[in-house]
Amino acid sequence: MSLRLGCIADDYTGASDLANTLTRNGLATVQTIGVPAAGLSLDGIDAVVVSLKIRSIPAGDAVAAARAADKWLRAQGAKHVMFKICSTFDSTDEGNIGPVTLALSQDCGAESVLVTPAFPETGRTVYCGHLFVGGIPLHESPLKDHPLNPMRDSNLVRVLSRQCGEAGIGLIAEDVVARGTAAILARMGELAGQQRGIAIIDAISESDLVAIGAAAVTQKFSTGASGLGLGLATALATDAGAGPADAGAPVGGDAACLVGSCSKATLEQIEVAQNHLPVLRLNPENLLHDDSEIEGALNWALGRLAAGPLLIASSGTPEEVASLQAKYGRDRVGHAIERGLAAIAAGLVARGVKRLVIGGGETSGAVTDRLRISAFRIGPEIAPGVPLLRSLGAQNAGLLLALKSGNFGGKDFFMRALAMMQ
Repeated sequence: MSLRLGCIADDYTGASDLANTLTRNGLATVQTIGVPAAGLSLDGIDAVVVSLKIRSIPAGDAVAAARAADKWLRAQGAKHVMFKICSTFDSTDEGNIGPVTLALSQDCGAESVLVTPAFPETGRTVYCGHLFVGGIPLHESPLKDHPLNPMRDSNLVRVLSRQCGEAGIGLIAEDVVARGTAAILARMGELAGQQRGIAIIDAISESDLVAIGAAAVTQKFSTGASGLGLGLATALATDAGAGPADAGAPVGGDAACLVGSCSKATLEQIEVAQNHLPVLRLNPENLLHDDSEIEGALNWALGRLAAGPLLIASSGTPEEVASLQAKYGRDRVGHAIERGLAAIAAGLVARGVKRLVIGGGETSGAVTDRLRISAFRIGPEIAPGVPLLRSLGAQNAGLLLALKSGNFGGKDFFMRALAMMQ
């Protein structure tokens, strides 16, 4: 059976968020880590989300990786491919949302491409082309201080125009969206005729997403956050509640949380967790120099795992992160933290940990890569945008994981995730 939908996600937690949304809205979904090797069975699967780690790498490298994923998905029969981005449009003036969108739309010959990070369920809305986070303009929200991709402009038409060079960027405003799918398609045709085939589209409600999805699925390609996935799934699904029923079944072994995100939401979640769990706060600067911090963390954990779950975090305040980046450079600091937490994860799994809760998109990518997990089956939802995942593949199969983007989940997220893994 050909796939109904192919998706390419620019980070691993975003991929899990999208896979969760597709599953909840009726599409049996598998999440892969990179383009899978030959032999992955897709029997009974409606949608595949290929997880990449391309949000913060050079644009040329991001385009090459996305093109490889797109080629594989279309070879599996996907007629529509969605490029999944963060609902806060995390990017820089160099990319990577614009360059990847341009390349993939050109490759498939798409005349019209809808782009929206809107996901009202998680507080992300787009109005007059401006992105709001919980009702606050993006450039006034905590995302203005994102350690890798600080977002200082809420006008997405302007942001995407800077990334796409000479390509014209259009806008489909809320008054058009409110009139439904036919009006959206008519406006898409008008913009394509004006050489503005790539268009930011407003969305302030779930009904907007449904209309947008019905319009997008008539085209070959789209770009958006999981809200767009909701719309696409609604247009494509026939059997609500599809998906592997055993993906969230319990497993034995110990449990641990590893956290690299420095978002305000994650810092609050760590504060709550430390009232219930042993918490070790790493010294990120030590991770830059040698492996003693990693070895110390593993020794600390091994003496406590038998008593129950624990949490290890490298997270710091925006001021602490900025100071460290000023001293050593943003990329060096980020890579050292990711490498350190991934090494700790591998050490814990080697010693019997079977349940892992990972906080932070870059951290989730580094850990999953280090564990050489090739795919996930999607289980029940822990929090909006965060499903329980069961690992597939030749190595480390049968682990239960939660991959949480920094800003997702309530204050008790870590305790809730651990409880669902029991």
